[in-house]
Amino acid sequence: MSAMANGGGTIEASLEADIGAVAAHGDRAAFARIFAFYGPRVKAYLRRLGAEDAVAEDLTQDVMLAIWRRAQQFDRTRAALSTWVYTIARNKRIDALRRERRPDFDPEDPMLVGEAEMAPRGDHFAEAEQARRRVMQAVDQLPKEQAQLLRIFYFEEKPHSAIADELGLPLGTVKSRLRLALGKLRVLLNGTN
Repeated sequence: MSAMANGGGTIEASLEADIGAVAAHGDRAAFARIFAFYGPRVKAYLRRLGAEDAVAEDLTQDVMLAIWRRAQQFDRTRAALSTWVYTIARNKRIDALRRERRPDFDPEDPMLVGEAEMAPRGDHFAEAEQARRRVMQAVDQLPKEQAQLLRIFYFEEKPHSAIADELGLPLGTVKSRLRLALGKLRVLLNGTN
């Protein structure tokens, strides 16, 4: 349910001003207002998506933390604040469902490996370093703009939209150039085996 349906555009405008204050200077009071308004609504939304109460509560905390950390990414020209918030919530729920199907495990857990295997082996480090060098050499062989896109996307871990904004390119262009760069990178890496 959008904030508009819950009391008019003034609530949405006020919350948009609050998210701007959070983005600009980490305004905790503004975030508290956002949390107070969206917290219960996000939890109810997650419950409607099938999350149990405890899971919905945890996911709501994750959503609110994401809002705090990514407040500067909100763009009112792309979507309403409520749409942005519920999209984050939906994505957190999808991630939780994926983890349930394929739970994370710690390969360093003593219950999973024997004591002799717990110490890192030098050959693993050497192999990883060799693979890293191969990838970096292959990236260096790509055209300059493709190499730049791969570095920003994989090493700086920026989303497509941030790359598009940073480089002044359309989002579709960024995505297609990344696909092309990955294809060329695969060819280069497979050719050096």
